[in-house]
Amino acid sequence: MNSLRNSVRLVGNLGMDPDVRNLDSNKKVARLSLATSESYKNDKGEKVTDTQWHNLVLWGNQAKFAEEDLKKGDSIAVDGKLTNRNYTDKDGIKRYVCEVVVNEFIKLGGRG
Repeated sequence: MNSLRNSVRLVGNLGMDPDVRNLDSNKKVARLSLATSESYKNDKGEKVTDTQWHNLVLWGNQAKFAEEDLKKGDSIAVDGKLTNRNYTDKDGIKRYVCEVVVNEFIKLGGRG
């Protein structure tokens, strides 16, 4: 049950090409946005689609594979953990970020 304590699994489409950076420590980090959509009918019987956007972070080999194989629009499944962090922007405003740190991903298909 320990693996269920902070576990996130999502299936969706990439909203951007991976933003990959090489850090000073010779590590790679990739940032992606993933859209997940849910459809339902409202009280008037109209179909409504609700799309949520998720920030993904991939490290090391996962970042390398993402850089080589993923593009905007691709459908992927991810498994990871939810993390929260904060930082102070250039204007001195404290910002909060919620991200999914990806343990593994599977490319399900290309665009469309």
